[in-house]
Amino acid sequence: FASYYGDHMVLQREPAGAVLWGHGEPGAVVTVTLSGALGLVITKKTAQVKGPSGTWTTVLDPMEQGGPYALTAEQGSENVTLRDIYFGDVWLCSGQSNMAMTVLQVANASQELAAAARYPYVRVFAVAPARSDVELEDLEQIALPWSIPTAEILGHGNFTYFSAVCWLLGRSLYEALGSPVGLVEAAWGGTPIEAWSSRQALRACGLLEDRGRVKLPLCFAPSLSPALSSSTSPQQHLSGPQTPSVLWNAMIHPLLNMTLRGIAWYQGEANAFLHTDRYNCTFPALIADWRRAFHAGSAGQTEPLLPFGFVQLSTYRCESPDDSFARLRWHQTADLGVVPNARMPGTFMAVAMDLGDEHSPYGRRVLGQGEGVAMKLLGTNPISFLFLGSIHPRDKQNVAHRLLLGARAVAYGDKDLVFQGPYPTRAVLEVTRGLLNVTYSQELVCRQRNPRSFEVCCSSQASPCRWLPAPVVAVGSRTVTLALGGCGTLVLGLRYAWAEWPCEYQSCPLYNTQGLPAPPFL
Repeated sequence: FASYYGDHMVLQREPAGAVLWGHGEPGAVVTVTLSGALGLVITKKTAQVKGPSGTWTTVLDPMEQGGPYALTAEQGSENVTLRDIYFGDVWLCSGQSNMAMTVLQVANASQELAAAARYPYVRVFAVAPARSDVELEDLEQIALPWSIPTAEILGHGNFTYFSAVCWLLGRSLYEALGSPVGLVEAAWGGTPIEAWSSRQALRACGLLEDRGRVKLPLCFAPSLSPALSSSTSPQQHLSGPQTPSVLWNAMIHPLLNMTLRGIAWYQGEANAFLHTDRYNCTFPALIADWRRAFHAGSAGQTEPLLPFGFVQLSTYRCESPDDSFARLRWHQTADLGVVPNARMPGTFMAVAMDLGDEHSPYGRRVLGQGEGVAMKLLGTNPISFLFLGSIHPRDKQNVAHRLLLGARAVAYGDKDLVFQGPYPTRAVLEVTRGLLNVTYSQELVCRQRNPRSFEVCCSSQASPCRWLPAPVVAVGSRTVTLALGGCGTLVLGLRYAWAEWPCEYQSCPLYNTQGLPAPPFL
């Protein structure tokens, strides 16, 4: 069997069939047998080993959820048996350090770790960080083979395994569905989206030249020396690989034969410092490309519109005047503010800008230590890195809960579930009174009135825009009335929560009655 099949694994349940593959002698025939309790044979499949790669592939008939089962692959007199296999839903979790942050590092870590034993049917697997200049067929290294969760496994170390967002989402899916869940983690801190994208996806966004060379600014430099690394996490100095496609090649491409139910993604911090304004192309392109590749790799078993959930960027620095985080949050929605949308069908988003964690011990920045920031090369003023604040908030429970709502609505078709926060549907100007009335899609709960949350673009020409605060005068059940005091000329635009750190913990101005925050917009 290929590297990521093993005892204790979860294979995708019906309506899809699980794909199995492995290595053998070219030309030989491999017989794969699925058997239940007491060795009762449920299904037998044969596959021929294809040369020159020496691999075989077969698709099991769709199976109902449950287990345990055994799987045997035989070639001549050799055979391998995998045991304690369940059928359920398989989710892939990928991204950078906020996805790699382990259960050991989150709020209430000891309780979360102690609860691990209550979830023996949520199985976990972690791909080891690896890079390659060519697309690999199989994984070179595995950090964690398929395992039944324990406190030791979930809290192996900082930024190693197992991912807290992935675990908390999978655990909640198990509680919601009652079906076994298989979680596959493939994450690496400090990595830009370009490293996770195939060459084809990058070409679609004009990031590759025809000759196959990459058009890149200087900041794709080799990592800064380990001496600059952060005290909390040695791997975090400019940490992950920046080179295009190297993580796609080594960590995602080998998994394409897997039959999946969905993907969870938490990445983008590194792209607040690199190709930020290309993200409205690179992110939708990555989603479309991964879907195409997983569908093709699984012989059509992974659905073409594979559900894809992601976390909108949280916060980094208090009082930062930089708007790169705000721009990236907007680009994460393909500049439409809310998902799913026409450019990003079948997606769902967890808003996290209200979950900032100023006192998180993970990722405080001292001179020259920024995740994914090449300071000298970007010409950034180094003094700006002497601040508190953290790029790694510890509240991953709310992140996972918001992802779960999206997964239930988008991936599992729960039509009555509210999974998005309130979003503006129209804005009407009352010129004589100097007011702007903004109508929202849902009933509003106003948690606090921050005079700077709403800003209007106030100028006679569109660029450069003069953004002025538009304080909230009144909040109705679905409307917000803003004062345009300082705006005598034309109002050309309106934005909300357009800041790196828009509000204190769980106290952005607007939420819905379910407690979901209104996302930022422009």
